[in-house]
Amino acid sequence: MPTKNTLTLLFSALIVAGFLVFGVLDILDYFIVKVILFSSFTFLGGYLIFIVLKDADAN
Repeated sequence: MPTKNTLTLLFSALIVAGFLVFGVLDILDYFIVKVILFSSFTFLGGYLIFIVLKDADAN
């Protein structure tokens, strides 16, 4: 099973690749694309906060 760092790095790379691909295809202005990308960014932020809080409780 991948570590927390690997999962976070992979998810960040997917978000950046999504912005790049949708920008090149010129469909970044569509509402559904914005919702997908920004919700995934929000999910990543929540996941990172969860990791930080979980590590703080362990110490």
